[in-house]
Order: sequence, then C-alpha cells, then structure tokens
Amino acid sequence: MRRLRQLAERTPAGRERYVDLLRALAITMVVFGHWSVTVIGRDAAGQATGHSALGDLRWAYPLTWLAQVMPVFFLVGGYANAASLTRLRGRGGDAAGWLIDRSARLVRPTSTLLLVLTAAAAVAWLRGAEPSQIREVFWFATIPLWFLVAYLAAVALTPPMHALHRRLGLAVPLVLVAVVGLGDLGRLNGPEELSYGNYLFGWLAVHQLGFAWHDARAAPPAEADAAGPSSPDRPGVRRRRLPTSRRAGLAFLAGGLGAALLLTVLGPWPVAMLKVPDERLDNAAPPSLALLAVAAGQLGLILLLRGPAERLLRRTGPWQLVIAVNLVVLTVFLWHLTAAILLIGLLDAVGTLPTPAVDTAAWWAWRVPWLLLLSAVLAVLVAIFGPVEARSGRHRTGRRTARGTPARAALAVAGYAAVVAALLVNSTTSQRAPEPLGTPVPALVAYLAGAGVLRLLRSGWGTRG
Repeated sequence: MRRLRQLAERTPAGRERYVDLLRALAITMVVFGHWSVTVIGRDAAGQATGHSALGDLRWAYPLTWLAQVMPVFFLVGGYANAASLTRLRGRGGDAAGWLIDRSARLVRPTSTLLLVLTAAAAVAWLRGAEPSQIREVFWFATIPLWFLVAYLAAVALTPPMHALHRRLGLAVPLVLVAVVGLGDLGRLNGPEELSYGNYLFGWLAVHQLGFAWHDARAAPPAEADAAGPSSPDRPGVRRRRLPTSRRAGLAFLAGGLGAALLLTVLGPWPVAMLKVPDERLDNAAPPSLALLAVAAGQLGLILLLRGPAERLLRRTGPWQLVIAVNLVVLTVFLWHLTAAILLIGLLDAVGTLPTPAVDTAAWWAWRVPWLLLLSAVLAVLVAIFGPVEARSGRHRTGRRTARGTPARAALAVAGYAAVVAALLVNSTTSQRAPEPLGTPVPALVAYLAGAGVLRLLRSGWGTRG
C-alpha cells in the first residue's frame, strides 16, 4: 500500500489516467470472460476436458460486442507506445533503444511463463505422460500468447508506423481497414490465404488510432519530436489528431454499431465477436471488418465515458487500484488460463470437479464459486510471478539517452523477430501434436535466443557513451 500511495502521489499531472483504467478493465474482462464461458466435461477416457460454452448460448452473441475487448487493448497500447516513443526521442534516444526498452515489460513475464510451463511439461514427460496430452495442456495454457504475438508485432512496427502517422495521420488506419476488407473478400470467396494478413493489419488499424488519440491529448509544446517542431493539424483524412468531442463519440458509436449490424445481420459475418466452436467464420481470427466496426463503436463509447471516468480517477482510492492492476496486468493475462488448469486438476484429483451441462441451473449456480476459486488461484500465481513484471516496469532502459550503434539496432530487430516467430509457431502448432516439452523445440530455442539478445541489449551493450 505504501508503494501504491507513493506511485499515486508521483503521477504526473498530464498523465492520461483513463488509458490506464481502460487497459486494466480490458484485461480483467478478458480474464473473467474466458473463465465465465468455460465448460468442463469428460472425454471417452474419463479425462477432464474444457471448451467454450458460446456454441450453446446463442442469446449471448450480442453481448460479445462488449466482451470482445482486444480492440481496447490495442487502442490503449497505441496511445502508450506513441507517448513513450515521443518522450524517448525528446531525450535524444532512438527507435532501437525504445524497442529494447519495451521488451523488458513484455518479454520478461512471457519468458517466465514459458520456462515454468516447459519445466512442468518436462517433468510430466519424464513421469510417463503422453506427449500429445502434454501439448494439449500447454496449448490451452498459452492461448493468451496468440494475441501477444500480434501486439508484439505492433510494438516492433511502432517506430515506422508512427512515422507514417506523423506524415499521413488518419489516412493510415483507413488504408489498413481497406486492406482488411480485401482480406475478408479472400476469406469469403477465396483464396483464403489473402486474409492471413488481417491478423496484423486489423490490429494495426486500431493501434494507429491510439497514436491519433495521443496527439489529440498532447499539449502543443509536447508535440515536437525528433522530426521537428509541431505544426497545425492537417484537415481531412490526413489529420493526426483523433476527434474526441462528445459529438465525435456519438458519431463513432452510431457509425460503428450501424456498420456492424449491416455486416452481421444482413451481411455474411457472424454476430458473435468471439470464437464460437464449429463456426466456419470467426470475426477475431483474423480480425474482420465486422470486428473493426465494433471497435469503432467501442471507441465512441470510450469517448462518451471519458469525462465521468476522469473525475473518478482524480480520487486517490480508485487511482491506486488502477495502478495496482497495471503493475501486474500482463501477468494476470498470461497466467489466467494456467489458473484454470490448476484448479480443474486439483478438483479432479480430490473427486469434487462438477461437470454440469451448459445453460442448466446447476451450470449457472456453479459460475459464482467457480469464479471465486479461480480468482484465488490466480491471486497466488500473481503473488509468485507478478514481481517479475513489476520489476521490469521499474528498471527501464528508456531512461537512457545514449544512441546505439547500427549493430545494436539490427540485433534488437532480430531479437524481437525471433521472439515473435517462436510464439507464432507455438500458437499455430496443432493442439494434439506430440510435443514432450509442450512446444516445438526449435520454437523454444528461437524464443530463448531472441529473449537473450534483448536481455543483453537491455544491459547497455552497443550504446555510444
């Protein structure tokens, strides 16, 4: 509590506290959303299994327009990345230094998760567990890494994409939306491979809006960066600032929801914005135009609620709570499905694992104790592993102003590329592949090599002065 109080007291007057609140809410909603729709059953061999209840809860599909909060995560990520990049460049730093700086908060907690899960998989294998079963548990525990792949890619692309934003403004996300539309045509009419780029372009479009939101909130003197002094905002689609008035919020909300209705009710896309078992089309994998329309509606709601939220966050108690969540927010996200695996295993081991049918009175009655027990297990995991993330936030290379060598910049890009590629391989490897360590060994080696390079660079190697 003392540290939280100190952090609250040291909060800069110009900090956009609303962004921190949105990040905390987005991750919290992801966690409780995954937990809430989990169905526990048993396979033919009597082993406990889990799947999503959404396939049996069709009435809940419209609720997914609020429950799908990954656009909010990428929006606030774009804002935070633009803010930190602008600050670092203002102190004389470079893009490679910024990239290395961001890797501390993202890669270290992820490395902890992968190393712990790999060690557990190795122990299970040595004790005779089937490699395909090991992979299935590992795959379920690392589902959060699928979204982290896209976010890490967005972080790595922030310096060039921010430069495009400074030059072309809101035209950049508009072009990205058009590219997503082309990908959607490929998914609907073929070739399907045309849609694979939407995994990146869809989230980049939302991430770019975060840049524009940052420019809208920044005071004119703060808009100058390494590119030179600030200039008046351009008119039209090349404007750099996001309209944030109440009228703009209403326009985003009405336009986004209207477009989403056309694309789902009259168009080909499903109403659900989350993965539904056995559905051919999925709005989130990869992001579709329907999901981006919902994201626009969510942006409108965010702008409309900004005033009341900012007044709330001026109070010490709410702001300290937001700080507390954000200190370990990635840890919460990374470990929440591992908490579910541990709880299921524990209850199954003692013979008290309920397996009621979906949407029955027993299933709904089990939701409350289920969520409470999961929260308790996750709290233990966060207490153990959360300090890794909290320490990563305190020791940031972003405070340095020395510019790096070209070799350092090349290694930073290579390290990030290895990390992203390894996580992508893990996420795309079959759920039932026979992997004794839970993940393909080449992917694990590539990840550790990339993370090691980034750790070396964070220690200061390759800087001038």
